[in-house]
Parts: sequence; structure tokens; C-alpha cells
Amino acid sequence: MAGRYRLLLENAQQLVLVCGRGEEYLRQEAAASPAVLLEASVVVGLDGCIKAVGQAAVIRNQFSGATFERVIDCTGKCVLPGLVDAHTHPVWTGDRVHEFAMKLAGASYMEIHQAGGGIHFTVEHTRKATEEELFATFKHRLERMRRAGSTLVECKSGYGLNLETELKMLRVIERAKQSMDIGISSTYCGAHSVPKGKTAAEATDDIVNNHLPKLKELKLSGEIHVNNIDVFCEKGVFDLESTRRILQAGKEIGLQINFHGDELHPMKSAELGADLGARAISHLEEVSDEGIVAMARAKCAAVLLPTTAYMLRLKQPQARKMLEEGVIVALGSDFNPNAYCFSMPMVMHLACVNMKMSMNEALAAATINAAYALGKSDTHGSIETGKQGDLLVINASRWEHLIYQFGGHEALIDSVIVKGKVIYQNERSGTMNSY
Repeated sequence: MAGRYRLLLENAQQLVLVCGRGEEYLRQEAAASPAVLLEASVVVGLDGCIKAVGQAAVIRNQFSGATFERVIDCTGKCVLPGLVDAHTHPVWTGDRVHEFAMKLAGASYMEIHQAGGGIHFTVEHTRKATEEELFATFKHRLERMRRAGSTLVECKSGYGLNLETELKMLRVIERAKQSMDIGISSTYCGAHSVPKGKTAAEATDDIVNNHLPKLKELKLSGEIHVNNIDVFCEKGVFDLESTRRILQAGKEIGLQINFHGDELHPMKSAELGADLGARAISHLEEVSDEGIVAMARAKCAAVLLPTTAYMLRLKQPQARKMLEEGVIVALGSDFNPNAYCFSMPMVMHLACVNMKMSMNEALAAATINAAYALGKSDTHGSIETGKQGDLLVINASRWEHLIYQFGGHEALIDSVIVKGKVIYQNERSGTMNSY
């Protein structure tokens, strides 16, 4: 097939498609056996989309007359879809390293929060930061996520809690969307906590009457494009009725519902999300059996966050029960000042060890199912013709090394590719040639 193409990855020992038939998501049985080709190649076009996937010899013959901007010989290596991080809080200043010692000494999340720490500490610093300062730290964090293999990341606001700072954060996210080679799904999370001096009812009124109408206006003007709406539905924060009101108002202006639920206390958040048609709910450490069934029926993804349960010493989410009940299980890093982790390979490892997921299930949860949780599984999350050419090349003969080597991704990942463009090349690797 003559013509010019952006990239050829050839001779991969394993080409991990994850999906092979255009699936939107993989439930338990399908997630247990992702599609893998041996001795295979993939071609990405100038538009950044995958043009062909198949056995190396077949691709070589099919594209014998073609020219490529780049060719990477993947002999002895594995190619996987770019990882999808379905839950992060990466725009803020004011880290909370000083609180880690308090947590280790036994202070709970809510005890720190009620003492003026936690979210409120970061909010104070984020409000004072300039847009440039926020963008510089955000860009650095996204670059670290990319080096760990993430090519699509959900990014929340939520450390402003007033309209001015929330919009500042969303402008920073929008700027990264336009200027960086990484996929971003942006989330308005103004209901991350109740601002000091307000009741939850007053904060809810402010969000519904002021924040969301302004977001709608900015969306119509093309200034800011927000994808999702999030609320921290929790005892002592936003109750079920306030959460319903905010999420419904967000849905009415075209935002996908993707919120925090059933983390520290059983709130029946899962039942609420299923009822509202939520695309995804995160955390779910305290989800009810009824909530699990409701989410499975509603095709509402469960975004599980093993880093948070690990660092806060919480009960682990019931991943096995969710999988067995037919819930679409996804994973996220929950990167934030409280759970400082950039690495989806480490998240997958924790999901396997602490939540008893198989490596196959964890991979599906960090690719196609995480993309589904963001409404992006038509373009991301698997290596299939027509999808965006977001890919990883790892220096291993079996893809499972990406999970098996806990904390080893910095040496293991050779190349990270977005839209067929190599956006990270490991300095230890000499595998890339240009033609």
C-alpha cells in the first residue's frame, strides 16, 4: 500500500491489542483474556490514527511501497496501548508532605481535614498561585505521567472552591489540552469540599446558580471545554441530596457525571449514580451490594483507586465482587497531594496484589475500561484500526513485566507514543531509526 505514514512499529514479540472487535469495554470474562498478537506490526497514519494491525510479514507486504516518517524495530519487545489514568487531581500548589507523618501516626483523613489540613491547606495555596505557576507544576506532572506510560489522563479542578480559582484551574487544564502531546479529559470538581464560611447547602446553591451557568457560557464561547462533573459525596461534605442536585445540573449543561462516592462511609452513592446515568463513580470502598448490582445494570464504570486505599489504610474496594457482578472496572492513580503517585504500572500492580485482580483484568482496567469511564473508548484504550495511535513500547519479551516489575517502569518503557508521534524516548534505548 503506497503512501506516506507517520510511524511503523514492526516485529513486536507481543502486540497487545486489548480489544479486537471494537468493544466499548470489557467485563470480567472478556477482561480475563485480552487480545494479543505475536510477531506483529502496527502502522499509524499522518492523521495520528492506526491504519493497520497484523502479523509482521503481512504488514511488510501490504506496505511494501510506503514511506514512513519513523520506523521502530520492536524485535524482542512488546507494544501495548497507551495507558489511561481515569482519576487525577494534578492542578494545585501546596503539597502535604508534612501530613504524611500524621497519617502514619494514625490520624484519619477526616481528622486532618477537620483540623484545617487536607484539602483546605492546598486550597489556600492554590488560590494564591498565579495561572503561570499552576501551569508550570501541572505540565511537569503530566510529563512524569507520560514517562510512566499514560497517554490519556482525567484531570480535575477542585482546589479553588470559589468560582475565580476553579476557572483558573480549568483554564490551566485547557491550556495543557491545546499545547501538550497528551490526551486530557477535564473535570469540574468545584464540589470537592465545602468552602470555609459556607454550609454545604450554601455551597450547593453557589455551584448550581453561579459556577455551572458560567461554565456553560465559557463552553458556548469556546474558551473552556469541560468534559465531566464531579462531587465528593461524603458524610460531612456533600450529602446525597446536594450531590444529586449538583450532578443533575451539570448533566443538563452537557457534562458527563463522574464523581467520588462511597469512599469513607456508605452513602448509597452507587445507587444515586446508576439512577442519574453516571458514566463513572470513583473510590467505592464502602459501596453496598445493591449499589454494585445497580452499577452493573446501568453500565456505570467503577474507577478503583488502589493507591488511596493503600496510603490511607482504607478497606480495599471489592474489585472481585464487582467483576463477578458484571461491573465495568477501571483504574486511576488518584494523583493528588494526599496520594502522590504518577504511575499507572504501579497502580496496576497494587490492584493485582491488594484487590486480587489478575494482570489481564488490571490491564483492561487501565486501558479500554478507563477510556470508557471517560467516554473515550471509541478512540482510546486499545490497538485497533481507526483508533488514535497512542502506544507504548516496553523492553521485555512479555507484556506482564509492566505490572510484575513493581516500580520498574522507568527502565522498562522504551517509547511513549501519542498520535503516532514519539513523545518520550528512553535514553537507555537505541532502538529508534528514522527513514
